[in-house]
Amino acid sequence: MRKISIDPITRLEGHGKIEIFLDDDGNVANSYLQVPELRGFEKFAEGRLAEDMPQITQRICGVCPEAHHLASTKTLDALFHVTPTSTARKLRELLYNAFFVTDHTTHFYILGGPDFIMGPEAPVAQRNIIGVIGKVGLELGGAVINTRKKCHHVIGLLGGRAVHPVFGQPGGVSRGLNEEERQEIEQIAKDCLEFAKLSLKVFGDIVLANKEYVDMIVSEAYTHRTYYMGLVDDNNKVNFYDGKIRVVDPDGKEFAKFEPSDYLEHIAEHVEPWSYVKFPYLKKVGWKGFVDGKDSGVFRVAPLARLNASDGMATPLAQEEYEKMYTTLGGKPVHHTLAIHWARLIEIVQAAEAMLKLAQDPEITGNNLRNIPTATPDEGIGILEAPRGTLIHHYRTDQYGIIKKANLIVAAVHNSAAVNMSVDKAAKALIKPGKEITEGLLNRIEMAWRPYDLCLACATHNLPGHPAMPMYVYDKNKQIVKSWE
Repeated sequence: MRKISIDPITRLEGHGKIEIFLDDDGNVANSYLQVPELRGFEKFAEGRLAEDMPQITQRICGVCPEAHHLASTKTLDALFHVTPTSTARKLRELLYNAFFVTDHTTHFYILGGPDFIMGPEAPVAQRNIIGVIGKVGLELGGAVINTRKKCHHVIGLLGGRAVHPVFGQPGGVSRGLNEEERQEIEQIAKDCLEFAKLSLKVFGDIVLANKEYVDMIVSEAYTHRTYYMGLVDDNNKVNFYDGKIRVVDPDGKEFAKFEPSDYLEHIAEHVEPWSYVKFPYLKKVGWKGFVDGKDSGVFRVAPLARLNASDGMATPLAQEEYEKMYTTLGGKPVHHTLAIHWARLIEIVQAAEAMLKLAQDPEITGNNLRNIPTATPDEGIGILEAPRGTLIHHYRTDQYGIIKKANLIVAAVHNSAAVNMSVDKAAKALIKPGKEITEGLLNRIEMAWRPYDLCLACATHNLPGHPAMPMYVYDKNKQIVKSWE
């Protein structure tokens, strides 16, 4: 049996590789995305003070520390049985929406966008941010850089630091805003909204206007009919920070809707011996393997999943773009993996609109920043939507607030089964007997996982007592010279 390796996979956070196995006729027998790193932050957490967790967990990932920071902070709210003040909650959401703008901008223009702006089979040296700026022009390239810079400035103003903020506390936040800062953030939010509109225009001009790209987006090679999960507000509209978890089936019908504290009644995790990443599935459907359809418990998170799981966007301009996407792609739900990129841009619009609304809220400069916890800590669950999808933090402590057990289920873990299915399906569609295996073709296979915006440092965990993956040492000729089974 012949093997093709894509090692390492590119434009993501973390380290991974794709192994493609061909049968004797040259057809793809099977493909796997393997993650050879192990972080194990759940074990690091044991024995630490719960109050330390918002600082510890954001070190999991340098791309989305704000997501872990606030998910952990929300978990502390539940753990200490304290509700944050109204002003504190709004400040948290303001910081979080600024983070959403910069994170989605990073993925679209730097990680995912080069495949479309430069072309799926453009030379490797051109499929990067430098190539993108060269093609779209310095003005748009400058807008990308300035938008990220301004949003990090907002994060720094609120969080004390632009990266790894020191902000969230059980029951509130560490600092507020004065009027001058509020006005500055209001203008930044307006600028972000204009940038979001510009990004959608770029997507329309470069991607939607190109029939080859549209045909690729809707092709079977990049399509999976799965369940979808995301947080929604009381009106079933997309919410990044809070709400209930809603799951819809492959036909778009509501399958479940539950409080974050009840997640273990709905989600279980399957383990395979060849990966440190676990594979969540819907308990009420069951694990049926790496297959899609209504009889499979596989579900997806991420921007498109959030839109599929909702009844719409929570802000007006984002709602207009939401309706345009579903009209263009034939109605809800959309099952095309590459459409995640489009959904990501729609979410930038909502995040920018939410920033502006919060910045104009009179309560945002209030001084009531924290309710001090008085209850004995025990157990807490905090869930929000990371840019990559639903993020779950779950801690149990003793009466002194020392962590005894922690469980983290990040977006890349929720998507892990679907990612392997997407890679396998793309490989089987694109690799055929007698067809030359070019670098561009392999990049098209990578395009099957890239929309999920994987964070593999966040994803790698190991079930206690489960054997480690085999380890191999290769020489310069790629021959195994030593192994540990």
